[in-house]
Amino acid sequence: MPLGVKGCYYLVDGGYTNGQGYLAPYRGTRYHLSEWRNRRAPNNHEEYFNMKLAAARNVIERCFGLLKMRWGILRSPTFFPIETQCKIITACCLLHNLIRGEMAIDPLENELNGTENGETNQDGDVLSTIEPSDQWTAWRNNLAMQMYDEWNRNRH
Repeated sequence: MPLGVKGCYYLVDGGYTNGQGYLAPYRGTRYHLSEWRNRRAPNNHEEYFNMKLAAARNVIERCFGLLKMRWGILRSPTFFPIETQCKIITACCLLHNLIRGEMAIDPLENELNGTENGETNQDGDVLSTIEPSDQWTAWRNNLAMQMYDEWNRNRH
């Protein structure tokens, strides 16, 4: 597997190219979760991959949205050192988990469910370019085919 930043990669939307450290959907292929409503099944590995990528991104975006609603410090740029920023985010996540463990119903999550449209504003640094990578694309293709084959085996 090609490695991204420290062995990780970012799940990105169609605005990015599939390049080192950035796992992007297949272009020109169904992508948005709404396109799979009414039990429409993916027709190939590219559609299946895009469906799973969109679902994962949606969960991640909702989590960030909820954290930003609850903790104002996460809503604006900060000038703390990166180590301190990591500790702040970790503390916010731990406190959020503690709250969720003690509350059967989270009013902020209910508010998010009522107003969230599945897309969140992406604040942060803007990258000018991401170079496409044949190696990264081959890895994505292999991953997508493995995922699709496993899904097909399990549904028949």
